[in-house]
Amino acid sequence: MAVDLTKPVLVVDDYNTMIRIMHNLLKQLGFEQVDDANDGSSALAKLRKRDYGLVISDWNMEPMTGFALLQEMRADPSLSEIPFIMVTAESKTDNVIAAKKAGVSNYIVKPFNAQTLKNKIDAVFGEAEAPAPAPDRYHLNSRITAFGIPPAATNVAVNASASGFSRLPSSSA
Repeated sequence: MAVDLTKPVLVVDDYNTMIRIMHNLLKQLGFEQVDDANDGSSALAKLRKRDYGLVISDWNMEPMTGFALLQEMRADPSLSEIPFIMVTAESKTDNVIAAKKAGVSNYIVKPFNAQTLKNKIDAVFGEAEAPAPAPDRYHLNSRITAFGIPPAATNVAVNASASGFSRLPSSSA
């Protein structure tokens, strides 16, 4: 099945900066319609009103996590076939296994860039997956800076991810 760039994508994250980054990355990759939700509950409401071609969700959210959203979607026959990519700052083996057992289509560990996102989406839709370049400070900074986040914030994001923090700093931009 090929990627349909005209079908809407739902991005689910409780952090507005990450939603903005994902929205911009998806637009850069050619997706025409990108919606967002701040948690699993609001995502479910949107999923029941519109026909989405892909869901990209953060794992850690309150009150309903991305993992709980995945479980709810896979249990609902009308939503169970929608591809689901889990995004998280945690690369715990137990989480990856749990997500796989719950029916996740693919898994991305933060930080990542547009090429990694494209590769994961292509893999979900059965298209050839080129090897992703290793993420580095320059590549991450150039990607995020292009989306209106000041370079100082991207340095904090790189340093925060290296030290185990899972959230990017807020930007007043």
